[in-house]
Amino acid sequence: MARPQHPSVTAERDRGGMFRSLRIRNYRLYFIGQAISLCGTWMQTIGQDWLVLKLTGSGTQLGIVSAFQFLPILLLAPLGGVLTDRLNKRTVLYFTQSLAGLLALALGAIVLAGHVQIWMVYLLALGLGVVNSLDNPSRQTFVSEMVGEDHLTNAITLNSTEVNLARAIGPALAGVTIAVFGLGLCFLFNGFSYVAVLVVLFMMQEDELHPAARAPRAKGQLMDGFRYVKNSPTLFYTLIMMAIIGTLSYEFSISLPLLAQFTFHGGAGTYSALVTATGLGSVAGGLFAASRKRATLNMLVFFALLFGITFSIVAFMPNTLFAFIALLAAGMASINFISLGNTILQLESEPQMRGRVMSLWTIAFLGSTPIGGPIIGWIGEYAGPRYGVFTGGIAAIVAAGIGAMTILRVQKTVPQAVTDSGIRRETETLNIQEDYKMR
Repeated sequence: MARPQHPSVTAERDRGGMFRSLRIRNYRLYFIGQAISLCGTWMQTIGQDWLVLKLTGSGTQLGIVSAFQFLPILLLAPLGGVLTDRLNKRTVLYFTQSLAGLLALALGAIVLAGHVQIWMVYLLALGLGVVNSLDNPSRQTFVSEMVGEDHLTNAITLNSTEVNLARAIGPALAGVTIAVFGLGLCFLFNGFSYVAVLVVLFMMQEDELHPAARAPRAKGQLMDGFRYVKNSPTLFYTLIMMAIIGTLSYEFSISLPLLAQFTFHGGAGTYSALVTATGLGSVAGGLFAASRKRATLNMLVFFALLFGITFSIVAFMPNTLFAFIALLAAGMASINFISLGNTILQLESEPQMRGRVMSLWTIAFLGSTPIGGPIIGWIGEYAGPRYGVFTGGIAAIVAAGIGAMTILRVQKTVPQAVTDSGIRRETETLNIQEDYKMR
């Protein structure tokens, strides 16, 4: 039986202010565990990128390693979304977080032993991608089970802010660790940081969760997810925008190390500083976003455009200091785009479809890297790092243009169909979705 129609991306309750989700015990525990683990993740990101450059000196190789890490997400995330809708998400996270930790420890051990070769980095990156194809949609949707829909917008934004705070802290720690102790400890720290997540998952109170009804095992569930998204303009075009930006703009692990080494003639510390800048900007933008009471497509388009403009400016900066400042602004716009897109998709989706919808978000955000990574790497290596960065900025501007044209088209078609959030939806689409939910 269908649940009552939920208005698209409704305004949240005003209680509790900017950090209201942290009043919920389970989410507070999760937030603490993620704070530790995400710092380790960013340490590994910096370490792996610098390891590849150290082994090969090639921007194209950076792109290939990223492709190995994210190709499984492109291929397997839809299946991961189906499993997410069927399984207990907390149990899934026990499994995926443990495997990710073991892979990080393996890479650290190989590097410390002095036996690392590029094919080993390929293999371990591929393994991490397989794990993330299930882990990512599970983590995304588990947030709603911890806080419920009334606090979902705030929780998603705080989660995104935390990711970017870790982006500011983790690279700084990585830069110091690499300079003092070498690359290997970056991977070992990340491996052990997953213990924090496992501990907080164990400490959570089961009766305080808001589990979504699990989708029963049935044929055609994968295609049902694609059809569900296709029949919702809001979901479909949000994912299209993310796919464009995810493919060519969010290739920081390729464009920024090339910019640091070959344009600004720096080392791991310079790369860490550039990544830290995006993190600090995102934290500032996230604090602003956390007080937001609603999420609309108009906002999504605005911040996509702002991100494209500010990231394009980075390509023209004469030195590390000015690039750092421009990346602060790009980070502020970026987190608003990500948190708005994530919120729109989760609140627009029925709980039993949310895993599949968010698996497509994972593909658009991360799984597009096997396509965009080698492209940006090749542009950066043969045309110059500035051109790689500029390509990413223009891609975000194009995505914003597509979003703006979509809004105008829907407004012309059905000007009266306006939800409380300001997102316009076609009456025919609403009927299709309601028919789908009644099946």
